[in-house]
Amino acid sequence: MFEDNYGEERLLTSTKSEYDMEENVLRPKTMEEYVGQEKVKENLSVYMKAASSRGESLDHVLLYGPPGLGKTTLAHIIANTMGTQIKLTSGPAIERGADLAAILTNLNEGDVLFIDEIHRLNHAVEEILYSAMEDYALDIIVGKGPSARNIRFPLKRFTLIGATTRAGMLSSPLRDRFGILCRLEMYSPEELKQIVTRSARTLGISVDEGGSYEIARRSRGTPRIANRLLKRVRDFSHVAGSSTVTKEQASRALLKMEIDELGLDDTDRKLLSALIEKFNGGPAGLDTLAATINEDVNTIEDVYEPYLMQLGFIARTPRGRICLKGAYEHMGITIPESAKKQLSLFGDGE
Repeated sequence: MFEDNYGEERLLTSTKSEYDMEENVLRPKTMEEYVGQEKVKENLSVYMKAASSRGESLDHVLLYGPPGLGKTTLAHIIANTMGTQIKLTSGPAIERGADLAAILTNLNEGDVLFIDEIHRLNHAVEEILYSAMEDYALDIIVGKGPSARNIRFPLKRFTLIGATTRAGMLSSPLRDRFGILCRLEMYSPEELKQIVTRSARTLGISVDEGGSYEIARRSRGTPRIANRLLKRVRDFSHVAGSSTVTKEQASRALLKMEIDELGLDDTDRKLLSALIEKFNGGPAGLDTLAATINEDVNTIEDVYEPYLMQLGFIARTPRGRICLKGAYEHMGITIPESAKKQLSLFGDGE
C-alpha cells in the first residue's frame, strides 16, 4: 500500500550512492581491513558473533562522533559481517511517516537500515520509529476523529544503524532504544599513515614512507580528509611528471592547497586571526565569530572547532570562544598583556 505513492528507490537514494567509484573502492570491507577505533571494533565483533551464534539480528547501533571518521564504512562492514543487505538513507530524506513506512515494510529479515544524520529526523517520523525499533511493528492510524483506529503491521526483524555527529541532539526516547552505542574518536597520525598507504595501494598510487606520513599528519585526524588529500597530492605529482609521491612533493602540494604543518586551512587561520586581532583573544560569541569570517555557525561548530580544541588552540567558555597560548604561537603573534590574565585562568599563561 505504501509502494505506489512512496517509491523505495526514491527514499533510499542518497548522496551515499552517488560517491565516485574511488570512494567506494577505498572503503574497507572487513573489520581486519578497518584501521583504528580498536575498542569499537573489538566490542562490535563480540556483539556480532554473539548475535550470529544465537541466530538473531544484531541489536540497533548508534554510531556518533565527528564527521569523516568512518561511520558509514562501519555500517557496511556490519552488514557484510552479518551476511545481510544494507539499505541507506538519511534523516532529512525521510520527510513523512509514510516515507519511513515505505522503507520499513520493504526490509527483509536481518537487513541493516542505515540512517545518516539521524538527529535530523522530524518528530512525527521519529515517533513511528519507536515501535519499529522496539516491537518490530508499524502502528498506523486509519481514519479521523471518533472513527479513527490503530492498525499494527508486523515488520521483519532488522538492525537500525544510526549515524550522527551530534548525539546530544537526539531525543532521549530515541537514543535509549539503541542497544549498542559507539563513539568514534579522532585518528592518530600513525593510524592515518596506514590508511593513506592502503588507499594509495588500492588506487595504484606510489607513495613513499615520508609522503604518506606527511599527508597523514596534516589530515586533522580524519580518514576522509586523508583520502581526499592523497588524491589531490596525486594530481600535483602527476602533473609534475613524478611517478612517486615523496615527502617534499606532498609538502609542496599541500602548501599550494594552503594546508599548513598542522593541517590548518585558510578558514582555520581566519578564525584564529579574527579571535586574536578583532576580539583581543576573546571571548567572542559563536554567532559573532561566524559573521566576522563569513562562515556558517554549524560548520564552525562541527568542522573547525573540534580540531582547534584538540590542538589546544581555542577553548569554549560560558562567555564565548577564546584563543589559547598555542594559537598565538602558531600564528606568530605575541600575547597581549590584556589576554595574559585570561589565559592564566586556564593554566595557559606565560
